[in-house]
Amino acid sequence: MTQIDFEVLLPVITLASWASLLLLADLFVPRERKGLTALLAAAGLLVTLGFSLNQFGREAVGFGGMVTLDGFSTFLVCLFLLSGLLGIGLAFNYLKRMNIERGEYYALLLFSVVGMMLMAQASDLIVTFLALELLSIPLYVMAAIAYPKIDSEEAGIKYFLLGAFASGFVVYGIALSFGATGSTSLATIVSTVAAGAANLPLLLAGAGLMLVGFSFKVAAVPFHMWTPDVYQGAPTPVTAFMAVGAKAAGFAALLRIFVIGLPALAFDFTQVLIVLSSLTMLIGNFVAIVQTDIKRMLAYSSIAQAGYILMAFVPYDNPAVREVSVAAALFYLAAYTLTSFGAWGVVIALEKANGQGLKIDDYAGLGRKQPMLAAAMAVFMLSLTGLPPTLGLVGKIYLFRAVMAGGFYWLAGIGVLTSLISAYYYLRIIVKMYMQDGEPEVTREAWLDFTIGAMAVLTVVISLFPAPLFDWASRAVLALF
Repeated sequence: MTQIDFEVLLPVITLASWASLLLLADLFVPRERKGLTALLAAAGLLVTLGFSLNQFGREAVGFGGMVTLDGFSTFLVCLFLLSGLLGIGLAFNYLKRMNIERGEYYALLLFSVVGMMLMAQASDLIVTFLALELLSIPLYVMAAIAYPKIDSEEAGIKYFLLGAFASGFVVYGIALSFGATGSTSLATIVSTVAAGAANLPLLLAGAGLMLVGFSFKVAAVPFHMWTPDVYQGAPTPVTAFMAVGAKAAGFAALLRIFVIGLPALAFDFTQVLIVLSSLTMLIGNFVAIVQTDIKRMLAYSSIAQAGYILMAFVPYDNPAVREVSVAAALFYLAAYTLTSFGAWGVVIALEKANGQGLKIDDYAGLGRKQPMLAAAMAVFMLSLTGLPPTLGLVGKIYLFRAVMAGGFYWLAGIGVLTSLISAYYYLRIIVKMYMQDGEPEVTREAWLDFTIGAMAVLTVVISLFPAPLFDWASRAVLALF
């Protein structure tokens, strides 16, 4: 390993080492003090975040071009580390309250974050696949960690079986791509295609299979059927972490592969990507309307959100429009991270150890009994809808602007239409909280309250001053083209 190799993967190496040591250190932490393990995990994420921020503005390749350090990877690595910190904040008291507190939970979370970070930096298809498995396997265990709760066990086995099936599509697609170009390096694939030496039909088949596999990870229609059951059965902090981290990592891989590695084939997938995006927005929003369980409603909501982000993957002839569309996707991922973790935090505050408090009707009267918590939930629902003054509105404006600049006005129209449809079930929560009577039982915990409050404030404040975040996202895509 050279010095450049070490510097490129410094955050990944740091967090992987920390997670391994944490797993050993947890053996000496008493069962009743597993909160110490959580604090050590958070410390590891903060140290790694410091190293990642120090790499901002640097570009390099390591391990023979298999991993890349650029603005794109730095942006997403910071987003994944933030997701890990927020995931710990939501789980800190929840696991104890539900009597499922285990120190290995936090080590598994760190290993999953390592996989996400490696996914953002992978510039070789083999590394991409290894990163996919590294982020997925801990999530399979975390989804089933509430043993002996049947719903959690069912969520874990469903996620494992369907995840393994999706990984098969990815690895088969990688094999076909290797057969078509003689390499798994994205840079080599680009040069081989440019030189006319690639077997294009075989490469097209490989790209299609990889698209199927990663569409499962981002919960795009029609590869979304696992999402509601897994999200409902898994412990809620796991669901929150999965809804943001795994989705963002899947999009990171799709951007690397389809924007960098297969630009010559991107236009062959134009209609496929348009249909994929449209169906995901439509079905996600329409099915969410009829849900009565808050976790299933947010599950279909996350499916719909994936559809909006997929609009950025539609190929555009103008490179400038492509840059703006990818920047808009990164910005929207950041907005979705803040909003989603905040909303799941409110769900945790109302959830009881016996499984009660998860119905939408349970939110009736929250505005009177817990006005600050209700106000935060209202902010998150408005943001997911795309209404002011929230970050979700700004994110959708950037996305729709990019789509219209590329000439796909009717796709932007579907986005606007489905946003209006989503207002029904998002605003229904606000109506329940403020306009109906009820006596919701709420659990107040310091870390949970801090996480919810911070996300609500950031969702509003950043929407008023979005330029710095979008500027960072714009600079993050410069290395892509």
